[in-house]
Amino acid sequence: MLDEIEASDTEVTKERIKLQYHWYLTIFFIIYYLSYVIAGIIFMSYIVYIFVPYVLLVDNLIAIFTNFYSLLALIALPFVIIVSYLSRLFVIGIVTRFFWRLTERISPTKDGIIPRNIPSKAANFYHIRSFMIKYGKNIFKKGVFPWLANWFFNFTGSNVIEKGTTFEESIGNDKNIYVGKNCYIGVDATLASHVVEGVFGNIIYFKVKAGDNVTLSGLNPVGPGSELEDDSYIFPMAAATKFNKTKGNNYYYGMPLRRIFKKKIMNYLKISEDDLNRAEELRVRRENQKKERELKVSNKEN
Repeated sequence: MLDEIEASDTEVTKERIKLQYHWYLTIFFIIYYLSYVIAGIIFMSYIVYIFVPYVLLVDNLIAIFTNFYSLLALIALPFVIIVSYLSRLFVIGIVTRFFWRLTERISPTKDGIIPRNIPSKAANFYHIRSFMIKYGKNIFKKGVFPWLANWFFNFTGSNVIEKGTTFEESIGNDKNIYVGKNCYIGVDATLASHVVEGVFGNIIYFKVKAGDNVTLSGLNPVGPGSELEDDSYIFPMAAATKFNKTKGNNYYYGMPLRRIFKKKIMNYLKISEDDLNRAEELRVRRENQKKERELKVSNKEN
C-alpha cells in the first residue's frame, strides 16, 4: 500500500488536452486556399485577356513598344502582380479575423492560468488561436511589405499596436499584447503574453503592455503580465520575468530588468555626460511638444 502511494506521488500527470487536429487543418487550408482565389482571379484574368493578346501574341517585338496598348499592358504587369499580392494579404486578414472572432465568441480570451492536465475549453481555443495566427504572421512579416503586419494584428483583433511602432522579426508578439505609439521592438525581442511551466505545466496567460516610445534593443524576452511604461529603453539581452513593471523614462538592463544609473550608462554606451544631457533635453522637449498637442486637441474638442 505504501509503495502504491509513493508511486502515485511521483507520477507525472500527462497532458489531457484535445489537440483537435481536424480543426487546425481545416482552418489552415481555408485560409491558405481562399487567400489565392481573388489573387489568382486578378492575375490570371490580366494574363489571359490582356497580357497574352497584347504582348505575347504580337509578332513584331518592336510593335510592343510602339503600340500604345501593348506598351501599357507590358508596363502594367508589375502593378498587377503587386495588386494580386496585396489582395492575397487582405484575404488572409479577412478569413483569419472571421475565425478569430468566432473562437472569441465561443471562449473569450481572458488573463489567467490555463490548466493543461484536465479537459479545458479555454486551453483548446488557446491552442487553436495560437495556431491560426501563425500563418498570417509569417506571411506578413517575411513578405514584401512586413510593416503591414501591424495592420494584420490590429485587424484580426489578436493585438493592439498603435501608430509609428516597428516590430522586427520574432517568434512571439502575435497575441494578447498592447504596444503604444512610436515603439521599436528589436530582433527576437518577445513580448510573451504566455509561457508554459514545464512540459505538461499550466499556461500562464496575461496581457503584456508597452507604453509610448518604448525601445527593446534586441533579444529581450518580456514575461506575461509585464508592463513597460513610457520611454523605457531596454538594453540588449535584458529580460523581464513575469509581472515585471518599469517606471519609464529610464534605461534598463539585466535579468530581471533593473534601472541602470548614469555612470553605468556612460560606461556601457561609451558616451559622455554631455551626450546624456542632450538626450535628456531632447526627451523633455518631446514631452512638452506632446503635451502641447494634447492641449490643442482638447481645446478644439471643447
